[in-house]
Amino acid sequence: MKYYGKLVELGCFSREDVIALTGTEAAAHSLLRDYLRKGLIERVRRDFYAVISIETKQPIPTRYQIGSQIFADAFISHHSAFEYYGCSNQVLYEVYVTSNSRFQDFEFDGVSYCRVASKGRMIPALSEGVRVTDIERTVVDSINDFEKIAGVEETVRCISLIPTLDAAKLLEALDVYDNGFLYQKCGWLLEGLRNVIDLPDDFFKECRRHISKSKKYLTRERRNFVLHEVWSLYAPADVSILLNKGTADYDAV
Repeated sequence: MKYYGKLVELGCFSREDVIALTGTEAAAHSLLRDYLRKGLIERVRRDFYAVISIETKQPIPTRYQIGSQIFADAFISHHSAFEYYGCSNQVLYEVYVTSNSRFQDFEFDGVSYCRVASKGRMIPALSEGVRVTDIERTVVDSINDFEKIAGVEETVRCISLIPTLDAAKLLEALDVYDNGFLYQKCGWLLEGLRNVIDLPDDFFKECRRHISKSKKYLTRERRNFVLHEVWSLYAPADVSILLNKGTADYDAV
């Protein structure tokens, strides 16, 4: 138990962390083997571990702490970031981790950790030991990937729970992608939510300046879509339809 308190402070840790703590590779190997046998730690994935509470017998670090510490360049993103910020209607059984470092998706303690390839330069926010995309980057990432992650309705519902957004930061995130279709989707969706999220007219003008020249469909699901001329986008007549309809009607995941 000599090092248990130090490991509790870390929450989750790598084999290299234990070597630094004990001083030698042999001592680290012995400690890991002993603590695993006693149930004081559990292996999350190869050479990466979580400390187990003596009282509850559950992992001490949260899913978000684990996901953002898999690698030095890993951070929580997409729907998982919405969850972390308290802007989601549901907690998924997946944690989405953006990282340049490649890893195979894995499961730990009933949660799947799923890698998303990093797009552009990213300086995640750091909060309570968690590296996480800021809320504006979370919005843009999630709109870009809603066909793959969470679905369009859940994404819109999450965005509708955000108290405020910084237009300049949204445009910075959009600039990273430099994708006309993404400007179309973000512009239409956020304009439709102006009753709950106040964004300046200049933001939407800038989005329209970058939109794709061709007409696009919001999702692969095209039932009851209408053309929104100003955005050159086929989508439901109103964003409120996505907020109020069941996922069975429009979910295109």
